[in-house]
Amino acid sequence: MSAIAPKFRFSYFLKSILDNVFWIVTLFTLIGIPLVMILLFYIELPVINGKKLLDPYLALTTLADPSRQIPMLKSIIHSDFFRITAFPGFGFAALLAAATIFIERKMLAKLQLRVGPFYCGKVEGILQLMGDGLKLISKEIIIPAKADKPIFWAAPVLFVATAAAFVSLIPVASGGWVVADVDVGLLAVFAVIGFFPVITVLSAWSANSKYPFIGGLRALHQMVSFEIPLILSVLGIVILTGTLNLTEIVQSQDTYWWIVFLPIGAIVFFIAILAELERIPFDLPEAESEIVAGWLTEFSGMMYGLVQLGSYVKLYAFAALFVVLFLGGWHGPMVWPPFPEEIITNGITMGPITVHLPGLPLFDQQMLNDVLWFVIKTMGVIFVILLPRGVFPRIRIDLLLHIGWYKLIGLSFVNIFIALGLLYAGVLGPGGIL
Repeated sequence: MSAIAPKFRFSYFLKSILDNVFWIVTLFTLIGIPLVMILLFYIELPVINGKKLLDPYLALTTLADPSRQIPMLKSIIHSDFFRITAFPGFGFAALLAAATIFIERKMLAKLQLRVGPFYCGKVEGILQLMGDGLKLISKEIIIPAKADKPIFWAAPVLFVATAAAFVSLIPVASGGWVVADVDVGLLAVFAVIGFFPVITVLSAWSANSKYPFIGGLRALHQMVSFEIPLILSVLGIVILTGTLNLTEIVQSQDTYWWIVFLPIGAIVFFIAILAELERIPFDLPEAESEIVAGWLTEFSGMMYGLVQLGSYVKLYAFAALFVVLFLGGWHGPMVWPPFPEEIITNGITMGPITVHLPGLPLFDQQMLNDVLWFVIKTMGVIFVILLPRGVFPRIRIDLLLHIGWYKLIGLSFVNIFIALGLLYAGVLGPGGIL
């Protein structure tokens, strides 16, 4: 008689999580904290103004004293390290990339009547993301025998690093919430984007296999042919704003968005980023029915996982760039209720007593509003980028190149002429009536 698998119950799942959390907290309290205290007695820590940066007694009081915890936490949040690793840097982009994968699966299952994550994975299919991650981490990495191993190993890492560099240039809120706020930010963005075709061709060539090489050549033709209209489509915004700084471009959209006056540029930019991301209907480099998986064919295990992570981080970065350039960035109506007065004055009310805690609030009101509207707009653009995968078929490569080299470049010049007309007519730009 065959064994019957036990039926999934959410209560059992929740109980197992709570049990694990209980034992983790208990063991950390009984073993972890005393061990850290013992080590602090023997480790030489930096000395600032005649005092150690941290000692066992200060660490113990910090754990029990919120007036020490909150300023320390605030200093960490507003540090460059936090912005690079967590928010608005790579950690924030990776989190939205994971959400994008989940949304894409659920959406395609609805559009094409497929078996989606709800049916092949419990708890709304959210555990399938964890299962995929564990699968990629645990699978064996197989290197082709005649591959150029240094380049083959380096390609996935370089792909993720380039995507992370792309993310570092995108401002997500006012007040300097950007990793690298450079004066020529838009120029730096296109310089970073220019590395993707090089990395793709190198990874395809280094595999020493015909299918990756065919996919790499297709990717090279596709990216190069669409990068030119991609750059030309934003020249209208540069003409009207007179700046290449992405933060200043967002600030110029305080009263109106550039998509209102330059819709042709927005359409060209959107089509070009679909091709740059190799999304359907422009997925010629990864056409699984023709060349297996294109330039990704020979990647396995976590090397494949890194490329996929970089692809979805790149998708987020392009969607965020579209929001910054054409949809007003973080501008939106105020929806968050204001902080209570006691928090604004560095205090918090506990019944009849108001306790003053330095360091509150950790984030100001404007920053929370900015991030909220930036994320809403970005996820909306991501949804529109994912939509063609469930609607359109793949096009031929000759039609793809024709669209990039002829139609989109022609529309880009039309967009530039519209921008020049608005500038010289005195409607927009420096001294304009709007």
